[in-house]
Amino acid sequence: MCFESGFSCSQRNSLYNSCMDSVRPWLIVGKYAETLDYTSLLTHRIEAMLQLAAEVKQPGIAQLYLDVDDGEPLPPGALEQGVAFVRDRLAQHETVLIACGAGMSRAPTFAIAVLCEEEGIGLLQAYAAVVAVRGIARPHQALWKSLCTWRGEDIPYEEVLRIWKEAGSVNWS
Repeated sequence: MCFESGFSCSQRNSLYNSCMDSVRPWLIVGKYAETLDYTSLLTHRIEAMLQLAAEVKQPGIAQLYLDVDDGEPLPPGALEQGVAFVRDRLAQHETVLIACGAGMSRAPTFAIAVLCEEEGIGLLQAYAAVVAVRGIARPHQALWKSLCTWRGEDIPYEEVLRIWKEAGSVNWS
């Protein structure tokens, strides 16, 4: 469900071409285009951004850009650095937007990692929480493998697909 409107993400996208989804009140997942819209960031009370597509600086909004490619294993230390940034901002009671190109793979990957660390839950529970509010969320298989290695959890990618389908995944056909 979209953060502000109450519409589904696909309804919101068709109406406004924007959709930031609130995984938790302090954790928002979105796409690169939303990092460019300063008014929207203020409307959504975004105080920090973890950017995974390109670096965008906005006045008064803390940001960290990590150069990660979709469909590729994460570089060493990337998850640790991204999670530390988000948790540091959370400790300052700030709302954080995690954004990648389309908000489908890289941003959800980092949101999953943050939930695991912040809430002490496993990867599948964290993924279920993300996909429940952002139906397009589906980490690429290489990113899922990076998450599994980082957490020491051996979870087949088929489990991601099962949860995605159960959550009413977006049908791209």
